Amino acid sequence: MSDVQIHPYSMIFGWEDDEGLGAQLIEQIIRGEKTATCALKEDYTEEELRNTYVPVGKLITVYDKEGTPHCNVKLIEVFETTFGQPDPRLVYGEGNGTDIEQFQEDHRKAWSNLPFKLEEDSILIVELFEFVQS
Repeated sequence: MSDVQIHPYSMIFGWEDDEGLGAQLIEQIIRGEKTATCALKEDYTEEELRNTYVPVGKLITVYDKEGTPHCNVKLIEVFETTFGQPDPRLVYGEGNGTDIEQFQEDHRKAWSNLPFKLEEDSILIVELFEFVQS
């Protein structure tokens, strides 16, 4: 990622060697197909976790991994769920409809090169949002 200063109320999609996944996710947000994102709770510092809840109800700018802004979303809710029994709003918002197994498979694949293993009891931090503008 570049050294660009990013607004504190932001989401960044993509990482080095993500094979275009970040750009694909941003396009899904713009088309209104993606209305949720998640990350492992263990991946957050205490301060990052606290700050995740702050912008509920506010506009969030969505950036790519290079620091380029693409659109704005309104953060609706932040909550915890498990990877093994994910909240249906997360599964739907990630574009998987009601297919929990597909949601899990997609995340295992997307996160396969990261330094953690997804377990049934892994806690996910979920951010639900709605597209506002590009």
